Amino acid sequence: MHLFGTHFGTYEVVHDGEGRPELRGFRHDPRPSPIGAGFLELADHPERLRQPMVRQGWLDTGEGARDGSGRGREPFVPVDWDTAVRLVADEITRIRATHGNTAIFAGSYGWASAGRFNHAPSQLKRFLNLCGGFVSSVNTYSYGAAAVLLPHVIGPAFVGATDAAPSWDLIAAHARMVISFGGFRLTNAQVEAGGTGQHRAERWLERLVAKGVRVVVVSPVGTDVPDIAGRAQIEHVAIRPNTDTAVMLAMAEVLLAEGLARRDFLDRYTTGFDTFAAYLTGASDGVAKTPEWAEAISGMPAETIRGLARAFAEAPALVNASWSLQRARFGEQPYWAAIALAAMAGQIGRPGAGFAFGLTAVSSVGQPIRHLKGPALPQGPNPVKAFIPVARITELLTRPGERLAYNGRDLTLPDIRLVWWAGGNPFHHHQDLNRLAEAWRRPETVIVNESVWTATARHADIVLPASLPFERDDIAASSRDNWLVASRQIMAPPPGVLSDFRIFARIARELGLEEAFTEGLNEDGWLRRLYGGYRERHPELPDFETFQAEGYAGLDLGEEAAAPGVPFADFIADPLAHPLATPSGRIEIVSDTIAGFGYPDIAGHPVWMPPEEWLGAPLAETYPLHLLSPQPAHRLHSQLELVGESQRAKRTGHEVALLNPVDAGSRGIADGDIVEIFNDRGRSLAAARLSAEVMAGVVVLPTGGWFDPVVMPDGTSVDRGGNPNVLTSDRPTSHLTGGAAPNSCLVDVRRAQSKSGL
Repeated sequence: MHLFGTHFGTYEVVHDGEGRPELRGFRHDPRPSPIGAGFLELADHPERLRQPMVRQGWLDTGEGARDGSGRGREPFVPVDWDTAVRLVADEITRIRATHGNTAIFAGSYGWASAGRFNHAPSQLKRFLNLCGGFVSSVNTYSYGAAAVLLPHVIGPAFVGATDAAPSWDLIAAHARMVISFGGFRLTNAQVEAGGTGQHRAERWLERLVAKGVRVVVVSPVGTDVPDIAGRAQIEHVAIRPNTDTAVMLAMAEVLLAEGLARRDFLDRYTTGFDTFAAYLTGASDGVAKTPEWAEAISGMPAETIRGLARAFAEAPALVNASWSLQRARFGEQPYWAAIALAAMAGQIGRPGAGFAFGLTAVSSVGQPIRHLKGPALPQGPNPVKAFIPVARITELLTRPGERLAYNGRDLTLPDIRLVWWAGGNPFHHHQDLNRLAEAWRRPETVIVNESVWTATARHADIVLPASLPFERDDIAASSRDNWLVASRQIMAPPPGVLSDFRIFARIARELGLEEAFTEGLNEDGWLRRLYGGYRERHPELPDFETFQAEGYAGLDLGEEAAAPGVPFADFIADPLAHPLATPSGRIEIVSDTIAGFGYPDIAGHPVWMPPEEWLGAPLAETYPLHLLSPQPAHRLHSQLELVGESQRAKRTGHEVALLNPVDAGSRGIADGDIVEIFNDRGRSLAAARLSAEVMAGVVVLPTGGWFDPVVMPDGTSVDRGGNPNVLTSDRPTSHLTGGAAPNSCLVDVRRAQSKSGL
């Protein structure tokens, strides 16, 4: 079977009547995603990169006088591969000799390919480690705050995005209530890093509803209620953005005030509850965290909060928090509050109950499967120890030599002279893109490996054309899934386009590092080595030839797998024999470690802290709408923006922004109008879609529209790509985690002056 593995899942390769290849859903996938079917449209797209390109201004200035001021503004000129390789090799040598390897940044973060070998960031980092190392980044934009917070509160064993969640089968069998703050966006569950053979989250949610489990979605947007069979049985409760923590604290206060808190559980399994209780009652700060207090903040009726709290304490229940909640200022707080709430109700350690983070955030969360464990492409040791949290790029580029607080450390920011990006698009992922664009012009050289003319490629000096995933063989696999896919080449890349492996091998040859980089293996040799690593860990897998012939392999395929276990079960059974890897060995409702850092934007226990930008902030007088920028339904981040479902979802070629009819009416905006969303950071164009499912005071513009700034006659810039990160702030979640906080963003909206918006 000829298969193609993507982050959207697996596709079968078929041919039409004229022999042209097409993609159709994998026969073993109950809910194949339509998104990846558009991949092949990129092969000959007008935006395709077909040869190395160099920015004219960079060429003109020459060594020792590199000027980045024209980056993102000047034209490119084509060069041949020999010239490109020599330019890159010479620049690496020059930067290392003049400034050292701490002047090289390869944050390179992204979802370029589901393949384990042709994983562009891994290829780049393997190469640069052989060159003496580079400044790196840690964590993710998706889960950055949680990944740093949770090890302090429940231990490093639960640092991963899937580690704390009970499995869907246990939830369906045992839970009687599920409250999801942030909802269940099934469009997110189409995606898995490394791909999957089966999308199952939708079926599990349908089973929950069919079994009579009470499902409550707390969200500003009704579209966060999943569109499944039985949708009408799901309760939706509207809430102002960024106020979920206040509601959870009020629910906790109800448990305490009404004698529903499980003191026996709290005394045995947690630490710090008395301090937290003093905060809930107001003994420590004079403000009782009652449902009435939370209603004034969140807009959720006090009696609704009180009723949810009582129900949560009575039945086996689960509280789920979406990943989007921690992508906001003080985004650590809703996760910490959810843990404290579940502990107070004694739900932790019960089958299918307790807390979960990100059910439906990606395909794998909650799936009852054995995870495939296998090798990644070895990158080797990085001699450079300097790093930043991934969302702190602008600080890195603009504050050389200064200090950056992070997780109890003070990081020294290196002086970056060379940036190299492969397999990602920071001009999608990052916040406050106009500020990033200015910071991006500071380094002497920016190199980008890319397949198409993304905004990041347009802000480079040297662009190296890389093949697309369907133009090479690979193994698609996720460490959070149970499928391995033999992803086969569907067509050859255009002449002059190379795989990332071949790009780096050529540059390594120029630098005398080819043997160390390739280890004498070609692509097929590396695939055999990587697959052999999977077989060492899972001997039941077939040999490589059988895997290639069948097209796929995996663990327990075609079976209804059993639950992998109840999270925290051993700890709950015997907390002395199986303590958590926290300082106390218990769940830390109060963390003395975090409190000891002395950060002004995070306390030692869950608290409500009003963000600088929310509907209750003074700034709302100027910008009265709260912008939410969820993951898009029709692409993965900015990937496949140019083709297929993403293009079909646009209106008159524009990204679509959801507005409440009340907000639209007061601004003279009709459905389908081109609007300008704006604040002090920027302006972006979109087509308005009016929907009562968006609460008044909220506008929703998904991420992934390509940053496309146009300079107007008055000198100001307008993004016609509909990218919400033109508007979002690059403030961190907190000093503790340094995570991205785009969902704390105030804007206003007005009709554009022309049909084109310009």
